[in-house]
Amino acid sequence: MKAPKSNSRKTTEPRAKRKSVTPSAKATKSTQTSGPIAADWRTETLDEVRRLIEQADPEIVEERKWIKPSNPAGVPTWSREGIVCTGETYKQVVKLTFARGASLEDPKRLFNSSLEGNTRRAIDIREGEKLDAKAFKSLIRAAVAENLRLKAPQPKNSLKNGSKSGKIVGSMKTATDRNGKKVVLLSGGNPQIAKSDGDAPVQAYIAAMPGWKSDLGQRIDLLIESAVPQVRKAVKWNSPFYGVEGQGWFASFHVFTRYVKLTFFRGAQLQPMPPGSGKDKDARWIDLYEDDPLDEAQFTSWVKQAAAIPGWIP
Repeated sequence: MKAPKSNSRKTTEPRAKRKSVTPSAKATKSTQTSGPIAADWRTETLDEVRRLIEQADPEIVEERKWIKPSNPAGVPTWSREGIVCTGETYKQVVKLTFARGASLEDPKRLFNSSLEGNTRRAIDIREGEKLDAKAFKSLIRAAVAENLRLKAPQPKNSLKNGSKSGKIVGSMKTATDRNGKKVVLLSGGNPQIAKSDGDAPVQAYIAAMPGWKSDLGQRIDLLIESAVPQVRKAVKWNSPFYGVEGQGWFASFHVFTRYVKLTFFRGAQLQPMPPGSGKDKDARWIDLYEDDPLDEAQFTSWVKQAAAIPGWIP
């Protein structure tokens, strides 16, 4: 129903186009303004970032991801053949996180945050600081080039690495990890990653997760890192594991055809308990489907609780 006309003075401020999407939504070109924060230096900074990204590569699309009650507008996310970077606003900084920043050359040293990991890098911009526009656009183009390289078609009849029989796997479902290597997708689309400790195999797994699940995997991984800075990582039984040194493992996730299962091994001790349960009385989990928003505040609370108690030791 159309609202009745009003005689009050109309505002001349243009209405920003916004697109609210879950981690699975299709991307479209956007000129949206930043989130529902007051028009302050953070808004202006994100608008400038948006302008520079558009200049660097007009084919990049912007969408809103990881919508939650405390941030109903979500996180501005720029993508082309995968996430290029995200823009998050905090009280003191605007954080621009490059999904594959560790693989990029940064001669002007714009990256000044998240420098420890093997995958992401971030630029923290504080009030009054200005981006080096030329260097930033070069980083954007390099990030796009890296995504395109990883998405490049691979020979169909390549042999499975380490296969004793040398069986052709051209007819098997495969994906590409962050280094451009083929990864076999097992039942349900779960990536087959060799058992190994450290961040690298976890990032290889996440990069090979099919479709929307890869974005979700990246977000889960980032939230766990933020909640537990000294988190221990590994891939075991074709699933990423997260733990604390000397305490065992507290969480893991696994890809299924229609959802991602995120398990807390001592979930029965968490408050409130995650909803999923089964034969293991200690474990609890959540199943995340394509259109399900991730409650980041609740998830972060669970992670902090789980990391503070003795975990599961195989």
